[in-house]
Amino acid sequence: MRHLRALCAIADTGSLHQAARRLGVSQPSLTTQLRRIENTLGAELFRRERTGCRPTLLGRAVLSRARPLVDGMTALVSDAKAEAEAVRASGPRLRIGCTASRVIGGWLRRLRLRLPGTDISLRVDVSARALLRDVGAGGLDVAFVHEVEGCPLTVPEGLEQRVLLDREPQFISMARDHPAAARPVVDLADLAADRWMVDPTVDGEWDGLRRVFDEAGLAPTVLHGDYLTAASLIVLGEAVAPCQPTSGPRDDMAIRPLRDDPLAVRLLLVSRPGLDTATVYGELEAAYREAARRAAGYHQWLLRNRSPLARTP
Repeated sequence: MRHLRALCAIADTGSLHQAARRLGVSQPSLTTQLRRIENTLGAELFRRERTGCRPTLLGRAVLSRARPLVDGMTALVSDAKAEAEAVRASGPRLRIGCTASRVIGGWLRRLRLRLPGTDISLRVDVSARALLRDVGAGGLDVAFVHEVEGCPLTVPEGLEQRVLLDREPQFISMARDHPAAARPVVDLADLAADRWMVDPTVDGEWDGLRRVFDEAGLAPTVLHGDYLTAASLIVLGEAVAPCQPTSGPRDDMAIRPLRDDPLAVRLLLVSRPGLDTATVYGELEAAYREAARRAAGYHQWLLRNRSPLARTP
């Protein structure tokens, strides 16, 4: 359905740029997505012209089948949400959104213990912008998101923010037998000859990495794909990739910090107005501490940088 919605948005707006804005994604990621769809079908669906994108004959045929499916799915989701809202109306609820994070499991476990009887739901999305829009529109109560350094997020007016960590360094995952894995800290230049894997659908991910490469004067080969695929390539020595510092140890993979921490994100908890976030934030912070302690390399980084998150409360 995500692919079909993308095709309909491109056709409706006649522009990859406008379609990307409507969908809440970056234009490069939408272009990559369209290219994948066309490669799968073996033919172009849109002609790229100076005035915009025009459906080809095949594109019009695909769109004629796609629109009823997209409309039907939209109606189904809307009806299902309405019924779910009615079911949950009799008790307290907490609707959480989150970008991918190693702390989600511990956070949910803690919340369920602290808030018995509360209906807690979770939505994980690659797009922090989409989650923030949903909090602003009332579809979510709170969202835990990461903001890539140099690629600021726009938080809808009226929402409340709490910063969990102003600057979380991004570590690098590589094969266990990679030459750089022998050192506790890796220089970016040591990875210049490697292929880097990045997921362009994650808001700010590719732009942030490209900025770091430009500042270092490097131009390594970049592969676009999801991080599940990246893991399988990394263990074979076919790629390296940024990763969260809370990533746990693996026998077939090494995770190392970069010297001077050129890659970083800011961790934010954003909530709707009037929501009492004391418990939600407190349990998030505790879950993050737990995850950091389990990742020995990151815990040492927090201690070196005198972060309060390194201390046991």
